[in-house]
Amino acid sequence: MTFDDMLMEGPLSVGRSVTITGTRSVPEPALERIDDLFRRYLLPFADEETTFYIGGALGIDSLTLTWLAENTSAALTVVTPCLLKDQPEVAQEAVEACRRSSRLAHLVELGGERLGTATYHARNRWMVDRSGFVVSFPVGEDDRSGTWYTLNYSAEQGKPRLIVPLWTVAVVE
Repeated sequence: MTFDDMLMEGPLSVGRSVTITGTRSVPEPALERIDDLFRRYLLPFADEETTFYIGGALGIDSLTLTWLAENTSAALTVVTPCLLKDQPEVAQEAVEACRRSSRLAHLVELGGERLGTATYHARNRWMVDRSGFVVSFPVGEDDRSGTWYTLNYSAEQGKPRLIVPLWTVAVVE
């Protein structure tokens, strides 16, 4: 499905919509507890009325896509800044596995010319603009990162945000 198809067909979901954003490099202590983190911070929102918008990249994107597909009945929409074939192989495999298991509701390829900061930011704005809520898994507090860019954009849009800081996972019980 392309952006143009979206305009023709209308909104992708009728219920609650949630954007997930986060690091591409999940720290080892957080990776060891990822199932627990997702159960705590995603599962409460993941019912059949919810659509999750997920970026289709490495790290949190691929991990949440796989986990949500295996553990929930929520609708899953992957949004890529260019085309799926432009994403890293591991990310493509996660999307294809989700598609094979009939858990992928939509694949939206925004068709950017090349991957880069501008296309990633455009993809993240696209997802936030269609969501009522943002769940974020950042590493660090560098507001130049794509994760913090997305959080700041969602704040400007007045969207509620749940921030799960992965750099503190090792010390949080």
